[in-house]
This record gives sequence, C-alpha cells and structure tokens, in this order.
Amino acid sequence: MSGLEVERGATTEGVPVAPSLAPAVEAARVPVDRVLIDKGVVILCGWAIVLALMTGVIAQGLMRLIYFVTNLSFYGRLSFAFVSPADNHLGWKVLFVPVIGGVIVGFMARYGSKAIRGHGIPEAMEQVLLNESRIPARVTFLKPLSAAVAIGTGGPFGAEGPIIATGGALGSLMGQLLHTTAAERKTLLAAGAAAGMAATFGCPVSAVLLAIELLLFEFRPRSIIPVSLASATATAVRIMFVGTAPMFAMPAVGRQSGEALATYAFVGALVGWLSVYVTRGVYWIEDMFEKLPVHWMWWPAIGAVAVGLVGYFAPRTLGVGYDNIEGMVSGNLFGQTVAFLCLMKFISWVVSLGSGTSGGTLAPLFTIGGGCGVVLGELLSLQFPHFGISPQICALVGMAAMFAGASRALLASVVFAFETTLQPLGLLPLLTGCTAGFLVSSLLMRNTIMTEKLARRGVRVPAEYAADFLDQIGVADACKRDVVMLRADDTLVDVQLELANHQGFPVVDAHNNLVGVITRRDYLGKPPETRIGDLVRRPPSVVFLDSSLRDAADHMVREGVGRMPVVSREDPRKVVGILTRSDLLAAHAKRLREESS
Repeated sequence: MSGLEVERGATTEGVPVAPSLAPAVEAARVPVDRVLIDKGVVILCGWAIVLALMTGVIAQGLMRLIYFVTNLSFYGRLSFAFVSPADNHLGWKVLFVPVIGGVIVGFMARYGSKAIRGHGIPEAMEQVLLNESRIPARVTFLKPLSAAVAIGTGGPFGAEGPIIATGGALGSLMGQLLHTTAAERKTLLAAGAAAGMAATFGCPVSAVLLAIELLLFEFRPRSIIPVSLASATATAVRIMFVGTAPMFAMPAVGRQSGEALATYAFVGALVGWLSVYVTRGVYWIEDMFEKLPVHWMWWPAIGAVAVGLVGYFAPRTLGVGYDNIEGMVSGNLFGQTVAFLCLMKFISWVVSLGSGTSGGTLAPLFTIGGGCGVVLGELLSLQFPHFGISPQICALVGMAAMFAGASRALLASVVFAFETTLQPLGLLPLLTGCTAGFLVSSLLMRNTIMTEKLARRGVRVPAEYAADFLDQIGVADACKRDVVMLRADDTLVDVQLELANHQGFPVVDAHNNLVGVITRRDYLGKPPETRIGDLVRRPPSVVFLDSSLRDAADHMVREGVGRMPVVSREDPRKVVGILTRSDLLAAHAKRLREESS
C-alpha cells in the first residue's frame, strides 16, 4: 500500500482502524504535479501545424482576392495579378469606389456578423479575455471577404490585420470542434493569429512575440511551442508562394556612430509622442460616429467618402500601401511627397477605421511612422551633417516606434522591422528608437490603440508580465509549524479550549497519523459528547512540504478548502505544519516590500 492509502479494516502500525474513521481509509487528496510539457501539448502542436498550413494558404488567397477586387473596382478587369489602385485613371469617379465598398461591408456586418467590424486584434483580445477564446464560425470567412472588399475598393488598410483576425478565428473554430480546454483554445487562437502575420510579412519571430504581448498574456512552454511551430510553418508556406526576399527591401545598413544612435532615439521618442495622438485620433473619430443619427450599418459608407476624397488628391493612400513603406525605407520616397502622403494617409485611415469598417492598424501605422521618420531624418541630417544620420534608418525606426508606441508591443516592433528588411545592423537603432517611443507613450497614455476600446467596456487587459510570485515561494517557508491537532478519540468537551481559539484542526489517531480535518461548521451544534473522529466526513486534502504556494493555492481552489495540513513526501501520514489562505496573502508582503523599498 502507498503512504496515503489504507483499505477498510486494515491496520496502521498494527493498530486497527476504527470504523468511525472511514474517510481516512481513502487516498488523501494531494496537489496535482505540474509538468512543462505533456502528451496533450504534443497533440496541440500537431493541430497548430495543420492550422498554420491552412492559414498560410488562406493568407495567399486573401491577397489574391484583394488584387481581384482592386482590378475589378479600379480597372474594370478580371485579374488576380497585383496592381496598385494609385495608378487608376478614373478621375472624379474614384470618389464612388470606396463608398460602394463601404455599403457592401456595412451589409455584411449587419446581416452576417458584427464581429467583422474593427481592427481585428482588439476583437481577438476580447474573445480571449471574456469568451474563453470562442469566436463564431461565420467570422472565419466573413472577415476575409469583408476585408477584401474594403481594401480592394481603396480602403487604406494592410491585409495583415484581417489575415491575423482570420487566422485567430480559424484557430478558435478548430479548438471548439476538437472540444479543447479554454487554455488550449487560446493557444490555437494565438497560433492562428501568429501564422496569419507570419504568412503576410514573412516574420516568424515577431509574429510569436506579438502573440505573446497581445493575445497569450503569458510566456509558458505549453503555449509558446505550438505558436512558434505555427509561425514557422506559415512562413514556410509564404516562401513557397513568394520566395525569401524581404518584405521591404532597403539599402544595406552600416554601423552607426554614437551621435547617430542618439538621433534615432530622439526620432523614436518623437514618433512615440505622435503615436499617442494617433491613437486618440482614432477613438475621437469613433466617438464622433457614435453620435450620428443613422444606423451603424451605413457608417463604413460615410467613412469611405473621406477615403475617396483623399484618394482623389493622393492616390497613394488607396489600398494596402506596402509599396509606400518600401519606398520610404529604400529612399525612393522623400521630402514633401512623404510629408503629404503621411498626412493624407492618416486622415483617410483614421476616418475609415473610426467608421467601423473591416480594416487593420499595422500597415497604416507603419506608413505614418515611416513617413514621420523620413521627414525628421531629413531635417536632422541637414542640421547635423557630421552625425552620419540616414533618413532611411529614420524611416525604419519611425515605422517600428509608431507601432511600439501605439500598441506597446515593444519586442515585436523591433524584431518585425528587422525581419521585414533583413538588416541585422539595424537592430541597435531599432532597439534604441522603439524603446524611446515606448517610454514616451507609456508616460502619456494609459491604454493603447489595441486596448482602449476594451478598457471603455470595463475589460481589464494585462499590461505587465512577471513570474508567478507564489510559484517562487515554497510551502515550507510559508506554513505554520506549531500545529494544534485534535485526537480522534477525544470528545468536543475535551477540546473546548482549542475549539475556541482556532477555525480548523487536523485530526490524528493514537499514533499521530493524519485522519482528516474538521472546521467550525463540522462541530457547531453537535452534542458535547460527540467524538472528534466521528466529525470527519471526507478524506484530508493535504499539501507537501516541498510544494510551491502556487501548487497549494490551486489545490485549495480545486478542493474548496481554506486550510490544509502540510505533510512530507517521505512520511505523508505525519502532519508537519498547516497552511491557510491567510498564509498565502501574507506571502505577498515580501513582494510589496521589494516593490516599495
């Protein structure tokens, strides 16, 4: 027999077990041993790879669908080949193309699913936080279709936002069909979202980091491994379709001087400051649309009026605009052209996104930030020609710092700019500039472009990630060793003094072996001659001396108890201490002292 299992009628150390101690003959309830990886994670990895293969193909299909709608809307031809809407010859008729797209998206949102409206990532965050990562199945195909219509008719968005949302929805759907746990569904949702980003930009590492910072809210092997495999798989699918060339080609970046690095930090800080007002602008426009006396179904069409007007005067603002970003970091777009494009893109994007159409935030933020970086770089290079400032690197820093400031995804922003340009010597300027932008944004803005909408609904989004404090403290360091125990053969009269001073007690037999636990509710109203052993109604829930407080807290919740005897693994019948909820709270005193000292 194992240490905590005794059959009915058996003996313990030669002493028969009394029939009244029936609960003690069952196995005591002990904490579940936690493992980093188990068979379930391996199976989840397999499904994540399948999900990534599907998402990678869907991403390429969505890009082709956007090209098809663009060709049809602006050139009147049936083709899946890439074409920019900026080269259209519609003249004043271009005003109507985005409006038609807005009407279609509005109808799809009202009669299909309202969930297709918005940025994409905030909606996925909401499902993770509030709905156990369950996204309706219809969103899986309505989101890409609505995005193809919105972007293909000139919407100033990148394809990555809808693809990320589609991948997340597909992961959630897979999790629901497989009847997974909420934690596993969250992992699949994040894996699908990461796969969508990686399949769009060929940036597997930054896609994983984005999933960690915006969707997983954790850094655990159980979730990181499936997400990483999905991201790598989706990148491989992208390579099969488009090759290994960087998303945004730029001249080779050389080593930078100290003065140049300081300049890039300054540029990053300024762009981070601008990101605060970009974010506020988005939500100010959303608030304005909320006040309109028309149904929200018509808002995308109203917002599309601005898209058409801006597109008439600045055709480069229409569509995904990835070529604009490449032009900035490569040095082919500069001067007043970039300044005008940056301003017009912001107006078109903020009005269109604020209207609730199906769009995204990444590519517009990169365009606006990159444009600001180019302008600042040109001005500073003229003022300080001996610093060796490169406007192209300023553009790179600006696009990443804008996203870092607006979303607070610092590491994802740095690595993204590196992966999409394949410029390793750009990492130091990126880290410097993005950190400065992140710092300024954090000082000036509580929420982000991803979380402001959720915060307004009363949803608390985790913003800091730290190791579980309770997991760092052992039960041996927190439990009380001076334990008041009751004998099973005693009566309530015999232990009146003890009962008056405590809320619960371990019960032991004549040989000090643990029988169970009783609390005040067990003995209140009972006759004084009642034996203590007769009050034990369930097997004891115990925690081991070498367990962590996280194991103990989880075990308390599962068992529905507020105190547990502490035993050693070597002799689990002997009580060596007791742990209560108050001890768990008291353990946090050390953390509070460390943070305040």
